[in-house]
Amino acid sequence: MSSDSGLRIRRATRADVAAIVALLADDPLGSARESLDDLTVYAAAFEKVAGDPGQHLVVAERDGVVVATLQLSVIPGLSRRGATRSIIEGVRVASTERGTGLGTELVRWAVEESRRLGAGLVQLTSDASRTDAHRFYERLGFVGSHVGFKLVL
Repeated sequence: MSSDSGLRIRRATRADVAAIVALLADDPLGSARESLDDLTVYAAAFEKVAGDPGQHLVVAERDGVVVATLQLSVIPGLSRRGATRSIIEGVRVASTERGTGLGTELVRWAVEESRRLGAGLVQLTSDASRTDAHRFYERLGFVGSHVGFKLVL
């Protein structure tokens, strides 16, 4: 998908892995858990994601440069009367592009793609410390309806 702003959203390729990892590492939380030193683990993870038809890892590029990414997971389920849901994960926008409306365009794309793929619900999680991100998602119509839990294995 291309837009009037010169932004192109497309499925990520293996050649995009380094750029995606750089985006993931370019914030206070990501800088502590991501590393560009060894892309082997990321390349292996990319192959798993690319091989799963329910996973949609995308990048946004402007003038041929990757400037944002997200992963959209489409999950069929039994709850909610057999509803399919999508989960938006790993939303990152290059620091040089923040505040330009790119994040809005990317998340709106994910919502529309979810609708096109038959999802009846779009959900996402955001780290509790990311208060700016919470306000951003609320402006887009998302509701902070749940408390999330995780267990690191």
